[in-house]
Order: sequence, then structure tokens, then C-alpha cells
Amino acid sequence: MRQTNSERVADRRRRGPVTAALVGLVLAGTLAACSSTKPAVAPTTAATTTGKSSAIPASAFSDTTGVTPTSVTVGNVSTLAFGLFTGANVGTEAWADFVNSTGGINGRKIVVDSYDDGYQGAPNKQATQQVVQKDFAAVGGFSLEDSYGETVLAANPGVPNVTVSLSQTASDLPNSSSPDPAAIGWPTGGLLYFKQKFPGDVQHAAALVADQPSAIVKWNGEKAAMQSLGYKVLYDQQFDITTTNFTPNVVAMRNDGVKILFLEQMPENYAASVVKALDQQNFHPQLVFGASTYSERLVSDSGGAAAVDGTYMDMVNSLFLGEDASQLPAAQSFQTWVQKADPGFHPDLYTLFGWLSAELFTQALQAAGKNPTRGSVLQQLGKITSFNGNYLIATSNPAQKIPANCYVIAQIKGGHIQRVDNPPINGPQHGYRCNGKFYYYPPK
Repeated sequence: MRQTNSERVADRRRRGPVTAALVGLVLAGTLAACSSTKPAVAPTTAATTTGKSSAIPASAFSDTTGVTPTSVTVGNVSTLAFGLFTGANVGTEAWADFVNSTGGINGRKIVVDSYDDGYQGAPNKQATQQVVQKDFAAVGGFSLEDSYGETVLAANPGVPNVTVSLSQTASDLPNSSSPDPAAIGWPTGGLLYFKQKFPGDVQHAAALVADQPSAIVKWNGEKAAMQSLGYKVLYDQQFDITTTNFTPNVVAMRNDGVKILFLEQMPENYAASVVKALDQQNFHPQLVFGASTYSERLVSDSGGAAAVDGTYMDMVNSLFLGEDASQLPAAQSFQTWVQKADPGFHPDLYTLFGWLSAELFTQALQAAGKNPTRGSVLQQLGKITSFNGNYLIATSNPAQKIPANCYVIAQIKGGHIQRVDNPPINGPQHGYRCNGKFYYYPPK
């Protein structure tokens, strides 16, 4: 089912407690990298060529579904119900608007078909089938039900799927390419940073983990990475996604002697509830948040600056909500075009995913030339081994599905999120710290 912009706005107005519960299912230890060579933005990262085309069906090289002399239509399958992942759709449309403002790609405008799976598996599968039949590629969608659509994409290996997938199986498909390549494990750079900064505290570490399979798998990878660096985890209790009161967890952590608490995979609404419980109990371990927690609402929802000042953030993305806009042109463009696509919208991590997925797709589309086919675009996607969205996030390797290992450290000071201890944005590392590696679990 396709959804208009006015319908998306109405869905956002209907948000309620169900939204908080559903968002808790997504513990995005997800983010990685991207680079782009769009005509409207000067190339900042080389796209080199070691991609393989052996898995691309021969029929795909004559398949021009969704292509006209003046347009290329792509399909975005997201959970838009309750405004849940509306950002993925807005971000995709924002990038399309941006590219179209420069004349499109090789003379063709990008048109985005929006599909809402309603947070249900069967509609997700049905929408993905519609994309296969009508649209050139699946681009920028985000859904908790993408394992259903994955079966359709697996049966149609000639259809490009350029999305951030929660389903590891979907991510692993030969026709899938992502600005956030999925892997089980954790980047060690941030962990090394906190070990150096708080050497005693990391012997008394803790985390809170949603009782969802994807979150547990992610945490097992992070915990293994911590232990490989000498961390000692004293407490890593799972919580039900309906949890709103974390006081029992806070009391238990205080009793266990916890000194540093990692909440990188926790969405903003949950993290704010944890902060309130910590404050009420007058218990103040060092806090570490991540990209899932990075939000315009974090400080206010947590009870104000006094409750969260001093908290750190460990992320592989730039401060794309506006803090980096004056120094990072891509962050300014992101903000500007999101507001043009949906005035008044508050972008989030999923908006960034939509924007970057569309950017990755259009890079391949441009390289495919004036007569693109699904096969030629898949072939070009297989050659993009370095991608960072003009440094909106750290560099990864989409073609070989290798995650990023660079990162940004931020801290909340005076109620504002700001960079700390990072190289300059205008320097050779473009604002990212690049020590450490990606720790694969089990280790490779």
C-alpha cells in the first residue's frame, strides 16, 4: 500500500505508547559507512572496482523495469504506521529531491514509490513483490518485517536492494547493498577510548539489553569485544520492550558496584527513562550512549541538562542533526532537503539511513550510464568498496559488506550534544577517530 505525505503526517499525529514499544524492537547497533560521487556534491571518496557480477542473472542486463526516458522509479518499503520509521521514507525522498534539483541522474529524475507495510509481515512481502514488478529497485526502506520481503528478493536476484536491513539474511543476499553493512560483532575504537579515559571504571561495566533476538545477538558481539579488551561486565540484564520503569535495574547495578553503563543500542525513549531512574536514585555511573539514542528530544525527555550533562556518545556517524552543519556541507544539505521533503519533520537515524541508501543507489545508477538496467546497476554496486555519504558517516565497504571501524565521540555539555576528542572535520580524517578495528564474533 502506497502512502502519501499527508497520510504520513496523520500517522505521526496518531503516535502513542505503541510507538515506544515498537521502536524498542530496533536496537540499532547499526551504522556504518558510505561515500558518494554525485554530480551535485564533489566526490570525497574513491569508488574502486573489485565487484563481481557472476551472481547477477543474465536477464537482469536487459531488465529496465521502472525506467522511462525521463525517470527512474524506486520503491521504498517501510513501516510508516504510527510514524514508526517514517524517517526512512522522508530521507529517501529528500535525497531524490536533492538529486532532481540538479537535473537528476544522466537526465532522469528519481521518483520514489512509498509503501507502508503496517508493521505486518504479509504486507511487507506484498509490497516487496510490487517493487519487483513495478519499480527499478528497492531503496531506503526500513522495517521490522523485512525478513518477509527478503524471500521475494531472494527469488528475484536481479533486483537491486539498497537498504539497511534488519534481517541478516536479507543483508547477505548478493543483490543487497547497504550503507550500513551488517555484521555480528562490534567496532573496538570507542571501547578503547573509554578504556583509556576510565581505566578503573571499565572493570565495573554494565549494559541493558532488550529481550529481542536481534538485540541479544548484537550485545553478545559487543560484550565479546569488551572482554577481548579487558573489560569486566558485572551486569547485563535483559528488559522487556514494554518496560518504562528501570528503577529495579538501577538499584541492582548500584548494588553490583557498576561504574560505567553502556546504552549504545538503546533507543532514545528508553535511555531517557533510564536516566530518570538513575537521577531518582542519586546513582551516577558514567553513561555511554550511541546512534540509536542520538535525538533532538534526548535532553528534554531525560529531565533536562542537569540529568544528562557529561554523558558520552560513541557513534560512527557525524552529528547530522545540525551540530556539524556549519563545518560539514553534507550535514547542512541533509537538514535542508529533509525540511523541503517534509516541513517540520524531526529527522532521526532512520532518516539518515534513507538518505544514504538513496545516495548509494544513485551513485551506482550514475555509473551505469545513460541506458541503465537492473543488471548494470547491480554490477556497479559491486564495485563500490568505499562509501561515506560525503562524511555523514564513517567509511565502510558496501560491495564486500565490511562495516566501518572509525567513529565519533560526542558529549552532552550544557544540554547540548557536541564533539569531543576528535580530529577536525576539515582535516584528513574528516572528523573521525580511526584507531581500533571491527571485532567479529565469533572472531575471524
